[in-house]
Amino acid sequence: MKYFFDYEIKYQEVDAAKRLRLPNMENYLLEVAGNIADQLGFGIVRLHPERKTWVLTRLSMVLDYLPTYLEHMTIETWIESNAHMLSTRDFRIYITDKDGSRRQIGECTSQWAVLDMDKREIVNIFDNPIFEGAIDGEKLDIPRAARLAPITEPTGVETHMVQYTDVDYNEHCNSCKYLEKMVNVARPDYLGHRVRLDISYQHEARVGEPLETRYLVVPDGIQYQQINAKGETACAAKITVYS
Repeated sequence: MKYFFDYEIKYQEVDAAKRLRLPNMENYLLEVAGNIADQLGFGIVRLHPERKTWVLTRLSMVLDYLPTYLEHMTIETWIESNAHMLSTRDFRIYITDKDGSRRQIGECTSQWAVLDMDKREIVNIFDNPIFEGAIDGEKLDIPRAARLAPITEPTGVETHMVQYTDVDYNEHCNSCKYLEKMVNVARPDYLGHRVRLDISYQHEARVGEPLETRYLVVPDGIQYQQINAKGETACAAKITVYS
């Protein structure tokens, strides 16, 4: 089954060119995924009292256009599959043109897991009857992201402390905050171009800890690697710009 959510782009979500910032686009997708999970009975409203929560592990998004201030955006979403402790949730993104017609501007596929908040371990809950009937099954034709190698000779490095405003109810750095720090350090010029974001969340970064952002300028965009206080790769990503 498909679900649709409508939004109007807000002033505080756009950049100086009046285009929706990439981290804010990701935030819309995460909000939609959470809303659907709650509606179907297996969202954080259900899981948090059990000290469990959803975490994003991987996301690939392709955009032909970034909406502008006051434009109306519609996000279509569905659950592709629940398997191997991962839930795959897909999205199509549309805007409504001035003549009232709806135009697709992007699509996204993402993978999610359930985290035990006390053990800080991924757990499998897909044998629960609440998931019956929730699978749509449609698969998007987005090529699988290439594996990103560690950045050993970065173009640049910047270290941030994970602060109060970075942390969400899952008690670690919010998914969109990783991307926000990346594009604040270095951002390819993707406005007016087709752009792809591939991002992989691998280990946690907690409040009060340093998060090192490395970036590498490559011919088709920028690659990123973020290192947490334990020396682990917390997050790896690439923004690809198509000419």
